[in-house]
Amino acid sequence: MSGTERIAAADRGATVIAERVVAKIAAQAAREAIGRVPEGGSAPHAGVVVHQDSARVRISLDLDYPSDIGRRCGAVRRRVVERVSTLAGMDVPEVEVSVERLLSAHTRGTDGRGERVSR
Repeated sequence: MSGTERIAAADRGATVIAERVVAKIAAQAAREAIGRVPEGGSAPHAGVVVHQDSARVRISLDLDYPSDIGRRCGAVRRRVVERVSTLAGMDVPEVEVSVERLLSAHTRGTDGRGERVSR
């Protein structure tokens, strides 16, 4: 084969991006969107299902209370779509955001039911 011969796209192979890689991109994008993890909270985590060039994403996160939950979840969705599209080259038709906990200064250091937990 000479150096000037072109190989057809179908014969070159394919790049496969693992779901766990897309999940890490999505979780990092969610962290970027919320700005910081609330004190006593957990970093966002993501679950992803990839089918061909499309990724459906589930993000779970903790937020400060009080906050505009709808606005912050919308920001997470937009950032996840943008970063996964840019870095993985995938369409993201669905981003489900679940707020696991709302953390206020009043509930920090408790189990969420008002009972103190030791650290």
